[in-house]
Amino acid sequence: MHKTINLSLSDIFELSVDALLASGANRENAEAVAAVVRNADRDGCTSHGIFRVPGYCSALKLGAVNGHAKPELIDQAPSIVRIEASNGLAPLAVEAGRPSLIKKAKDQGIATLAIRNSAHFAALWPDTEPLADDGLVAMSFVNSRAFVAPAGGKRRRVFGTNPMSFAVPRSGQPPMVFDQASSAAARGEIMLAARDGHKALAEWGLGPDGEETDDPAEILKGVQLPFGGYKGGAIALMVEILAALLTGGETSLEAERSYTGHGGPSPAGHLIIAMDPKRFGQENFINRVELLFEEMLADPEVRLPGDRRLAMRQKTQTQGVDIPEILFQEVREISRGPK
Repeated sequence: MHKTINLSLSDIFELSVDALLASGANRENAEAVAAVVRNADRDGCTSHGIFRVPGYCSALKLGAVNGHAKPELIDQAPSIVRIEASNGLAPLAVEAGRPSLIKKAKDQGIATLAIRNSAHFAALWPDTEPLADDGLVAMSFVNSRAFVAPAGGKRRRVFGTNPMSFAVPRSGQPPMVFDQASSAAARGEIMLAARDGHKALAEWGLGPDGEETDDPAEILKGVQLPFGGYKGGAIALMVEILAALLTGGETSLEAERSYTGHGGPSPAGHLIIAMDPKRFGQENFINRVELLFEEMLADPEVRLPGDRRLAMRQKTQTQGVDIPEILFQEVREISRGPK
């Protein structure tokens, strides 16, 4: 077991900001990233929390991402807003495009935010939950450099883990939000298993020799697999087309070919869709959503997607977050800057 240290959410935010600033980000980019990191740890998504900060910082120091990027907003069409992220960190690009996306969705009923050349390394629910807080139904898709073999493949990486998120507003409660990879396991989940000495599940991936393995370190060298075989593979393909080809961002293969080994995020594509139920003529939409949820929860063994994350959110507000002491020391050392 790793020795742990308890940090408050504000500690995580401030330590992350300091490390990102020391690594070459400006304050606007650093605070946007640190907010996503803090919120991931707040909700128990440790694979996307402060665990990711050393990767961000490595990419910044090596110039693989632009820590001073200022996202350029392009009003493409009545229901389309584009962001040219200039190889910057994705959280600031999402923040820059969100107000226009919300306005267009409420004006037109449906709108999209297409982001190209943003370096994405975070969970996706922070993209969609704020939109659902504003009464919108939202979806988000992003690709990454290639880690995943197509269904049936054993050695060739073609897709990123290509996650997606979906959020729907609720009545008097936080939105229902899910966020999942199209691979059988998130990349960060496998990395944590390797770090902590845990075994991998057989369906997570294959080693470099194309054979099954329960060693997460071997899967990281080999290929990850899509969930559900051909069904997950089809979803990974869909996300690749929506997130990369439709936005003009790099495909997973293109991002892999330009990767320099920094361990952080790579430029990719990112598409967010927002829909206003009222403009669809569905004034009773949320009530009908609640009736559907009631039917689901009539079985006491059922929980809604995201409920565990919301429960953790309540806990960490007062109890903070336990992180490995070695990770804390690593991030603190980065925050002190070059000697």
